[in-house]
Amino acid sequence: EMGANKTGEIKELCDLVQPKYGILTKIGTAHLETFGSEKNILNTKFELIESLPSDGIGVLNGDDEKQLNYKLKNKCKILWIGIDNKDVDIYAKNIKVSNTGTSFDVVFKDDDKVYNFKTKLLGYANVYNILASLALAKEFDLTIDQMLQAVSNIKQIEHRLELKPSGNITYIDDAYNSNPIGSKMALDVLKIMPGKRYVVTPGMIELGSKEYELNKEFGKQIKDSCDIVILVGEKQTKPIYDGLIENNMDKDNINIVKDIKQGLEIIRKDKDKNIFVLLENDLPDIFNE
Repeated sequence: EMGANKTGEIKELCDLVQPKYGILTKIGTAHLETFGSEKNILNTKFELIESLPSDGIGVLNGDDEKQLNYKLKNKCKILWIGIDNKDVDIYAKNIKVSNTGTSFDVVFKDDDKVYNFKTKLLGYANVYNILASLALAKEFDLTIDQMLQAVSNIKQIEHRLELKPSGNITYIDDAYNSNPIGSKMALDVLKIMPGKRYVVTPGMIELGSKEYELNKEFGKQIKDSCDIVILVGEKQTKPIYDGLIENNMDKDNINIVKDIKQGLEIIRKDKDKNIFVLLENDLPDIFNE
């Protein structure tokens, strides 16, 4: 996995590693503050694909307009994946997410058959990740049976939509560096859970001039996905609060706490039989108010 928070960092890693294969998941707005612009984020992400040799393979997301419209500067083979876009090399349909995992059908280009995959992972983001892996697996001549088994055996990733049952409460731990795309997908997962639903969040950071706007939009999205909201830090979650109120969230269902511990204490007092709690982002203690 190659991450960056400023232009040139992925190119530097590629010069060191010299990869032959590369996957771009989705072009988001994480670390906008340090990148300076969305264009810089786009160019930096594509440093991976443009570092591949001519006999290399890049996997791109056909549902991402930014990737579709990008003018690639090298001639490696490109494989496209998608969910909404069916004009790709491999796509998923009939996606069903539950509190035990995700199932979906996979269609490969030039193959009349449809294959049903099951995974313990949650959400559309992980379907995209698996599709990218399957695209390369096919290039490596793995069989469908090998792919089916591998996908079913994938373990949950720590702090990325990780299910953690505890008595009457199931925590959905998505505490790893939240961003606008990931947080929306996490809310979509919470929305389908069969019980009382909480969101606990301090909001998103490192979004530069768009930080207020994107957190406010996050607040609007939260209202339609849960029953009770716990905001960690009054000042830093003000944009989320504004979004919740604008979308007519009942103030009685909004709690504002100083730190995550106070938030969890509120939830533990709830005696409802089936509670689902989305932990969205986990800022260091220095952000506590």
